Amino acid sequence: MAMSEPLDAPSPYTTPPSSGPPSSGPPSSGPPSAGRLTAPGFAALKASGGKLTMVTAYDYALARWADEAGVEGVLVGDSLSMVVQGRENTLHVTLDEMIYHAEMVGRAVEHALVVVDMPFPSFHLGKHKAIENAGRILKKTRCQAVKLEGGVDQADTIAALTSAGIPVMAHCGLRPQNVHQLGGYKVHRDEEQLLADAMAAQSAGAFAMVLECIPSAAAQRITSEVRIPTIGIGAGAACDGQVLVINDLLGITSGYVPRFVKAYADLKTEIHASVKHFISDVRDGQFPNAEHGYE
Repeated sequence: MAMSEPLDAPSPYTTPPSSGPPSSGPPSSGPPSAGRLTAPGFAALKASGGKLTMVTAYDYALARWADEAGVEGVLVGDSLSMVVQGRENTLHVTLDEMIYHAEMVGRAVEHALVVVDMPFPSFHLGKHKAIENAGRILKKTRCQAVKLEGGVDQADTIAALTSAGIPVMAHCGLRPQNVHQLGGYKVHRDEEQLLADAMAAQSAGAFAMVLECIPSAAAQRITSEVRIPTIGIGAGAACDGQVLVINDLLGITSGYVPRFVKAYADLKTEIHASVKHFISDVRDGQFPNAEHGYE
């Protein structure tokens, strides 16, 4: 037998399941307890022709429930700077804060691939520093891959990370970490540059890429020309998959909601009504009553 020949048929699920506390949610509709979806397994799903689903989550409970629902990927996004911390952009979040949240999500997820954003400027400090920072993420969490913004300009960094055994998801199109240079959050329409970025990321070893806020036709062209999965957010339906921030999906976004968001619930209204009900019950002496106390 040749040394490179696998002993068994490869499985996309090889990472052992989490040893976290049992779930109180519904039964999982994801894969059986064979372990987590791996980066190569995630990449291979493009060939199946089905659509991939990802959510961005920042805490144990929501990541756990999304995993149980059956998403293929969970992203711990640097958008936590805005969604969780209430900042005006993604630049404020630190590497230590990303690791803090990624550790929670990593313990929660049993089936999906977990990817962590590399925050600004953790991958702009040279290849060796990028490897050190990405290595810290993988060592201190149960997450399996990192994501970084860039294409042609970050190809060397992507190649260095993958050479060090760190799976990388690329991010092309709108790059929120470049907000000051761009002058705001804008749709990117230079199709040739977008394609060059996507090809450079693929050639450097990225296993997948996010396409953010680009014309649908450009996303369709890129998706048809690259071998790795494209995950769209504001990039049309032709991408291999879609990602939404779970807070947006659930309707608990505070402030501006981008055009590309679809809320599948209105939990903000439900939360507001429930808290108002609690306040009323306490003030009217309706809570707590006998069933909520001890003898």
